[in-house]
Amino acid sequence: MQYTYQYSWIIPFIPLPVPILIGAGLLLFPTATKDLRRMWVFPSILFLSLVMIFSTYLAIQQTNNPSIYLSIWSWTINNDFSLEFGYLVDPLTSIMLILITTVGIMVLIYSDNYMSHDQGYLRFFAYMSFFNMSMLGLVTSSNLIQIYFFWEFVGICSYLLIGFWFTRPTAANACQKAFVTNRVGDFGLLLGILGFYWITGSLEFRDLFEIFNNLVYNNEGNFLFYTLCAFLLFAGAIAKSAQFPLHIWLPDAMEGPTPISALIHAATMVAAGIFLVARLLPLLIVLPSIMNLIALIGIITLLLGATLGLAQKDIKRGLAYSTMSQLGYMMLALGMGSYQAALFHLITHAYSKALLFLGSGSIIHSMETIVGYSPDKSQNLGLMGGLRKQVPITKTSFLVGTLSLCGIPPLGCFWSKDEILNDSWLYSPILAIIACFTAGLTAFYMFRIYLLTFEGHLNVSFQTYSVKKKSSVYSTSLWGREGQRVLKTLFPLLTRNNDKRIPFFFKNKNPLNSNGRSMTVPFFTITDFETKNSFSYPHESDNTMLFPMLVLGLFTLFIGVIGIPFFNQFNEKGMQFNILSKVLTPSINLLHQNKKILMSWDWYEFLTNAIFSVSIASCGILIASFLYKPVYSSLKNLYLFNSFVKSISKKLQILADKTIYVIYAWSYNRGYIDFFYITLLTQGIRFFAEVMTFFDRRIMDGITNGLGIAGFLVGESMKYVGGGRISSYLLVYVSSILIFLLIYFVRSIGF
Repeated sequence: MQYTYQYSWIIPFIPLPVPILIGAGLLLFPTATKDLRRMWVFPSILFLSLVMIFSTYLAIQQTNNPSIYLSIWSWTINNDFSLEFGYLVDPLTSIMLILITTVGIMVLIYSDNYMSHDQGYLRFFAYMSFFNMSMLGLVTSSNLIQIYFFWEFVGICSYLLIGFWFTRPTAANACQKAFVTNRVGDFGLLLGILGFYWITGSLEFRDLFEIFNNLVYNNEGNFLFYTLCAFLLFAGAIAKSAQFPLHIWLPDAMEGPTPISALIHAATMVAAGIFLVARLLPLLIVLPSIMNLIALIGIITLLLGATLGLAQKDIKRGLAYSTMSQLGYMMLALGMGSYQAALFHLITHAYSKALLFLGSGSIIHSMETIVGYSPDKSQNLGLMGGLRKQVPITKTSFLVGTLSLCGIPPLGCFWSKDEILNDSWLYSPILAIIACFTAGLTAFYMFRIYLLTFEGHLNVSFQTYSVKKKSSVYSTSLWGREGQRVLKTLFPLLTRNNDKRIPFFFKNKNPLNSNGRSMTVPFFTITDFETKNSFSYPHESDNTMLFPMLVLGLFTLFIGVIGIPFFNQFNEKGMQFNILSKVLTPSINLLHQNKKILMSWDWYEFLTNAIFSVSIASCGILIASFLYKPVYSSLKNLYLFNSFVKSISKKLQILADKTIYVIYAWSYNRGYIDFFYITLLTQGIRFFAEVMTFFDRRIMDGITNGLGIAGFLVGESMKYVGGGRISSYLLVYVSSILIFLLIYFVRSIGF
């Protein structure tokens, strides 16, 4: 076992030969490298599989004996300053390594077919391998400065991958937005690292935790400065994990290829912020104000992400806001000190969300077989529906991921989310109520996506034709013609005058579309377009795309076993010993040599909490089914509901109209947060720059130029006065005397 730990330093460098060899091949043998481009997927998968095997062995060792293994060596030494590099292996490292490698391998296998016809195939796999290397180096880092280096590598890779199709203006804008937004958090992270080095004189985690804890317990130093530095460290996690208010880059990151969305939103970039807070929890937990702030940011993010996901028409953007909301759950758990629940949800969510994104990629791939479908149309939920017959395997996989994210047992996210909800009741009833309400919203918008995608009928005649023909593409949900007719009866305010905008505060303000695809079509629309192109039937994806989805589906089904009490062990005292507590032992417990965490299982409490959480999720699913299931089966129910509302009161109907109108306007327009940033920051900075430009050119330069002109005029005047002619001198002398006499005379007569 000792040898295993000693050679763990090689883990981040195993995937590195792939981008190096691809770059060298393109430079030295470009033709041969491009002709044999499909062969590069094999070393990419092989090297990452080696890392997965190594990581699995490390995880087994950590499960049997949770411990910390630290190895460091000095990079440079100068007087009292020593820059050290090394690697750290503990339960957190081992579980993150397995998460990164398993999801990464599935995404690489999936990408081979998904990107096979793309001209940037080689570039894609070079970026992917370097991305995996950066994340592996991040989770094995032994100090803050080393984490910062790999943190920036991850940021660079995300920039390159989000803007992979950089010829699209929307993709170019999206990667720039992600890069700039993350620079805000990364600058705060750098300042926080420097601040804690100033406080403790060390950047190594173990020394940093012990020194800082002793300073806090002995009431030494400035606690305001401690809190500020801790907040700056947390700012890096806010940006990287898309927490409010630096979440705005996440939905626009959907401009990248779908495998990138799966990788970024499951096991890599967004997980980095959660990992950082979990790694620094022994440092942050002694500052109650920072812990409360983390919990507050988490609860705001999970609620905001859920509300913004209610009315998205892009399937990937809907999943992106779902990721944002689930990251809020993890951050809330960390803020409450529920280390185990946060990481458990990170694991279960990673597999479920990777499955959903790969499923969405299979759907998009299927929709793109309809010739003439642009990316806007192939990802538009309004143009889907009835795909359950064309893509049955994708439909089943997507349903498994949806049910898991909704919190339906026995799927993975049920166990982890339920644990967070239980801990939130002990921490704060107000936060618990918001978290439970958000769980219902999650079930609603996730089933909305599922129903709009797979249920109903896609009203397109999938026949080959070449004549110009106008066809309406819509699903038989509330987005279809029947749905429009029902809506005009049920909610007149929503559909009056066929308005194509959903205003909120600004009546004539279009939804923002500066950094994403066009969002000017409202939530309730009928899409008509003209095309000369041919149509073909959507079909199931190839086996190389279906295989990763099936594997991730199995992970989603069975990953929750580590939290199920049936698989618990018993110690010598007869108390149940949870396997989850062995796999996810907090580093703070290892520092105090608490090798085991014993717990007793209360079945009555577990069943009570489970019934409550499942009931909330079921309510969300039922509401989504009522609103979005096929109209031919729900039309009668909608009319009955409309009659019921009318029988109560006309004012109640108007109130319901306006409430739903405002909710969907808020959700569809991203909470107007992007508009706020554009108005306050972009336009505000430009206005300030214009004011400063005017001040510099007109005021500062005007004063300088005015002094120069005044000197020139005085010099010119003196030139004529001092010409050497006596007559000129006498003229000036007599004129001056006459002027003074005139002034004296005027003053003497009383004027």
